[in-house]
Amino acid sequence: MTAEALLQNGKAAAAAAAVMIRCHLLACRFPFSADSRRHSSTTAMAGAAPPSDPAAVVSQKRALRTKIRSALRTLPPYQRTQEDDAIQDIVLNSPWFKSSKRLCAYVSCDSLREVGTSRILSEILSPAAGDSQGRKKLYVPRVEDKNSHMRMLHISQLDDLVANSMNILEPSPVGDDGNPREDVMLASDPVDLFLVPGLAFDRSGNRLGRGGGYYDTLLRRYQALCAKRQCNRPLLVALAYSAQVVDEGIIPVTLHDVPVDALVSPSGTVPISAAALQSLAPMGERSSLG
Repeated sequence: MTAEALLQNGKAAAAAAAVMIRCHLLACRFPFSADSRRHSSTTAMAGAAPPSDPAAVVSQKRALRTKIRSALRTLPPYQRTQEDDAIQDIVLNSPWFKSSKRLCAYVSCDSLREVGTSRILSEILSPAAGDSQGRKKLYVPRVEDKNSHMRMLHISQLDDLVANSMNILEPSPVGDDGNPREDVMLASDPVDLFLVPGLAFDRSGNRLGRGGGYYDTLLRRYQALCAKRQCNRPLLVALAYSAQVVDEGIIPVTLHDVPVDALVSPSGTVPISAAALQSLAPMGERSSLG
């Protein structure tokens, strides 16, 4: 079975109606730096332990992960397919995706019930014939060890992906030419977009991962690299099923948790940071999420 067939995992690509990308007006109330967003989100939490109580935060995160995993397990297959298509339609038609030149994206895993990215990856790697200007450079994750060490490696085709011991598709460390694949941390040009997964998200940018710390570690390292190189940080966009979007104050956060700039769910796009609002401005997409 090819990597592309594994990615599709039997899901038929349904033609979705045009999905309105709508913005959450309340996002404008939040400060737009990562630090200030983190402060406002943390202090607003009702019933969640403050970061000064690490044990309680760990316990609350574990409980929320259990709750969200249960909700995802009960999500009917047809609804997952509909939401996958709606979310990918939004991404593929967004100005921030269309204008991106270099990006990092996760390879969705059906057994983990992640929002599908197969159509997005196919679009990146197989642009319309003759559309040389539309060619994007793609980096996808490879987990190196159990110590939160993950790399983003460049691929040029879906067959560059191989199934690891957990049947998760990852790039092989060496390309067909026998040379190591380019690591995003060593690339000469910065990426402008990150598509990130997770278990739970809220509309102020907080993200709850699966507990391994892989994305938070990588994102902090890449943001530090951008600061060192004095280049713009990439836009961090999370993809979420409707069951994964929770009320503000539900997700316990610490200073080590990296917030996202925007959230895409079947309902539309929630821009959170100033960079996200600016990326939508050319399209005038500033209606209420309702």
